[in-house]
Amino acid sequence: MDKYARIATLENEIEAVLLDSILTERNIPHVIRSYHDIVYNGIYQTVRGWGYVGSLESYRQEIMDILMNIRKSPSGDI
Repeated sequence: MDKYARIATLENEIEAVLLDSILTERNIPHVIRSYHDIVYNGIYQTVRGWGYVGSLESYRQEIMDILMNIRKSPSGDI
């Protein structure tokens, strides 16, 4: 099994859901992880960001390009 690397920090849940949808549609292997922790009531999300996207290194640039397009688009239209 190939090892996933942390590709980028995600700013919020909406960004995470949209990125997940696009990556799934393009058959790009990935994982989305939230930093939310019930015990600490999400305190790490205010410091570290909402979470992160992980994938194979070979997909890093493609994922970063998609994420930058999401962040540049005021309405999330890409």
